[in-house]
Amino acid sequence: MSRAGVDRLWVAGQIVLIALIVVAAVWGPHWPARPILLGVGIVVIALGGLTMVWGGRTLGGSLTPYPSPRGKHLERGPYRFIRHPIYGGGITLALGASLATSPWALVPTAALVPFFLLKARYEEGLLAEADPGYGEYLGRVRKRFFPWLL
Repeated sequence: MSRAGVDRLWVAGQIVLIALIVVAAVWGPHWPARPILLGVGIVVIALGGLTMVWGGRTLGGSLTPYPSPRGKHLERGPYRFIRHPIYGGGITLALGASLATSPWALVPTAALVPFFLLKARYEEGLLAEADPGYGEYLGRVRKRFFPWLL
């Protein structure tokens, strides 16, 4: 399969997981202590969304939903701290949406973590091929999604 075909499969998988989160959030049973979790969820959604926007704005014209890189890696903005802030922000946003709505949404949200880990690993392989300085960057910026965890 061509690289473009593989890229399209990654995006399709991402769309399916996001759609499952939305479906579970809208039609799943709501949390019993909903007012508390709703407030926490909104804060977590905002943090995830801001992280995604910061990462996207930093990428500028290099931003793409596909894992194949459009340029060299960046070492500014959130990329000084984590290698994939948009993925980390997406996981955070989905967690917030799950907390604000339905426990059923936690299942596809949890599936985002291994999905994004695999997508990031694939993307990092492509970046290492395209950019000789990427290996050094991996040594400096050790975390993929969250500065304190993954």
